[in-house]
Amino acid sequence: MSSESARGADPVPPPPGGVLWSLSGDIRALLMLPAALTLQVAHPAVGAGVDEHSVFRTDPWGRGERSLSSLQLWVYGGEEAAEEGRRLRRLHRTIRGTDTRGRSYHALSPANYAWVHATGFPVYRHGARYLLRPLGRDQERALYREWLQVGRVLGIHDRDMPQTIEEFWPYYRGMLADEIERTVVVEELVGTGAPVPPPDRGPPALRLLRRALWPVLLPPLARFRGFLTVGLMPPDAREAIGLEWTEVQERRLRRFCAVVRMVVPVLPEGLRYLPRARRARAAHREARRREAR
Repeated sequence: MSSESARGADPVPPPPGGVLWSLSGDIRALLMLPAALTLQVAHPAVGAGVDEHSVFRTDPWGRGERSLSSLQLWVYGGEEAAEEGRRLRRLHRTIRGTDTRGRSYHALSPANYAWVHATGFPVYRHGARYLLRPLGRDQERALYREWLQVGRVLGIHDRDMPQTIEEFWPYYRGMLADEIERTVVVEELVGTGAPVPPPDRGPPALRLLRRALWPVLLPPLARFRGFLTVGLMPPDAREAIGLEWTEVQERRLRRFCAVVRMVVPVLPEGLRYLPRARRARAAHREARRREAR
């Protein structure tokens, strides 16, 4: 018996044309990712794991690129999605240690791994209100169902995630009340003082230029990153972590997001969607055309 037969059919990614299919490949989703990452590492065990084992300080651009590529595979990868889920579990198999509360942790323990995944739903839901449009009741339910599908792709068992949106919110509020804190990694992600190396992608001449200008570019970029990270985090999560947010900042965020909502929809598809999403959308359209013949 093959290993594939032994483990049964692979879980399938969310369906083409679904809420997540439209949302996660849109370039506006990039603006939501820092808030999701910060909410993940506000969990003591997740924060300790990232603090002790991640290369986010020494290779932030490479880590970001790899993380984004992985996320896109979960949704648009087709048959590759499940293999990416298995790869991630292999990668996290040896990540263990002691968290900020003196508790032993393992990256793949169900509570920790499920929390990392769960954060995407409230952040996508909140970010869509600002950057796209508020999701209707049916769309929220569809988004949650599709996010559960992504969880299965990542190897998360149904028993370890709330199976309905009604069950999710008490779980989420309980995590905010009992587990979430302002970890060292949260401080670095929302602060402006952490050293960040210049981007190391692109032609040599461009890399040299960025390196020369980086001392000037980094401070405003760090402030903007912190502003979006805190602003696009759900308010209850923001409060649980202890992140300040003023009415002035809220008005600035709304003005910025209003511009984004006007500009992005009129961009050509090649600029509006990330490369893997764009290819998947084109392949889906072509498949539908062939079926219609």
